[in-house]
Amino acid sequence: MTDSTDIPAVMKDLGQAAKAAARKLATATPDAKNRALTGAAAAIRARKADIQAANAEDVAAARAKGLTPAMIDRLVLNDSRIEAMAKGLEDIAALPDPVGRVLAQWDRPNGLHIRRVAVPLGVIGVIYESRPNVTADAGALCLKAGNAVILRGGSESFNSSGAIHACLVDGLKAAGLPEAAVQRVPTTDRAAVGEMLTMVGLIDVIVPRGGKSLIERVTRESRVPLFKHLEGICHTYVDAGANLDTARAVVMNAKMRRTGICGATETLLVDTAAADGVLNTLITDLLDAGCEVRGDEDARATDARVIPATAEDWDTEYLDAIISVRTVDGVQGAMRHIEEHGSGHTEAIITENRAAAEAFLAGVDSAIVMVNASTQFADGGEFGMGAEIGISTDKMHARGPVGVEQLTSFKYQVIGSGQTRPA
Repeated sequence: MTDSTDIPAVMKDLGQAAKAAARKLATATPDAKNRALTGAAAAIRARKADIQAANAEDVAAARAKGLTPAMIDRLVLNDSRIEAMAKGLEDIAALPDPVGRVLAQWDRPNGLHIRRVAVPLGVIGVIYESRPNVTADAGALCLKAGNAVILRGGSESFNSSGAIHACLVDGLKAAGLPEAAVQRVPTTDRAAVGEMLTMVGLIDVIVPRGGKSLIERVTRESRVPLFKHLEGICHTYVDAGANLDTARAVVMNAKMRRTGICGATETLLVDTAAADGVLNTLITDLLDAGCEVRGDEDARATDARVIPATAEDWDTEYLDAIISVRTVDGVQGAMRHIEEHGSGHTEAIITENRAAAEAFLAGVDSAIVMVNASTQFADGGEFGMGAEIGISTDKMHARGPVGVEQLTSFKYQVIGSGQTRPA
């Protein structure tokens, strides 16, 4: 479907079908949802060749467009990543069902029994860019939480996402659940995004996953509530109390494991009290690994290959093999820098000093705060959530990895025995 004049009607049809499917999913049994997920996992394995063929088309087109190696890495689906997708679906199926949980309950003096019970949100719209695995993760998480979902993937992963979506539909069919529970926008036209952002009454919440320009647009234009993070300007702070071997291993992983993900460290902060030897060692490690280093005066003094950092560097999410480095005055200096330049995503401290670690954990106002661990663990799967639909840096409803529990709301159920309220 490419005719833009059809987009409003197509999106309305998707929304109405999703709304109807959501009503059925809200009361679907845990067994039915789990069979849909395990069936989709089996389909992904069975259709691996089809998925890889579709992915090869997307990767070839991305290379022809001149996308960066980091962006292409986000797009590629090799054997291990396809297996990880299938395993992720099975992991989500194995999670406790989040719907129907009694979150709290109490009795009133008049005999009323009140309980707060988890319920699905309804219809979720997911807008994402180049990562095709989001199709599986988002579809599975929404389904497990009893929500219908409308998936709008980016043009770069259009063919890959289509092949993965077909597997999710196979799982729904096998479990006897409505196919409209997981739908995919059938066009790359950006007008479809604009339609989704105004579908009040058909979509209950939108989750954008992508670059700064996408998030800014969605935040500016959406009339539907959002779960979002604008940028992943993540910091790793190496304290004077750090073990050097730990710092070297964690910093290298936090920056270089996968440079194009939102949990990659973009700024390295080093305590001035630990700068001698430590700063030079960490910078040398990064440079030797092919990472461009942009630093302050102290960082530049350690190695002639360090490029002078600009004011803009401290506020930049590189999503590439580039890092900004500066020295700070202890934990308080690190926290001041993070408060001024951070995006509220993920920050880490490397230290053996318990007081410093506790001060950092308590004082940093980000969705995820870590001690002696790579910021690349900022991921729902690594948190034991099976997967995530995204990271939220908002503070209302959901914060951090958004998994199945975060994709539910609640309602109050009040059980009486004929009580009436006095005049």
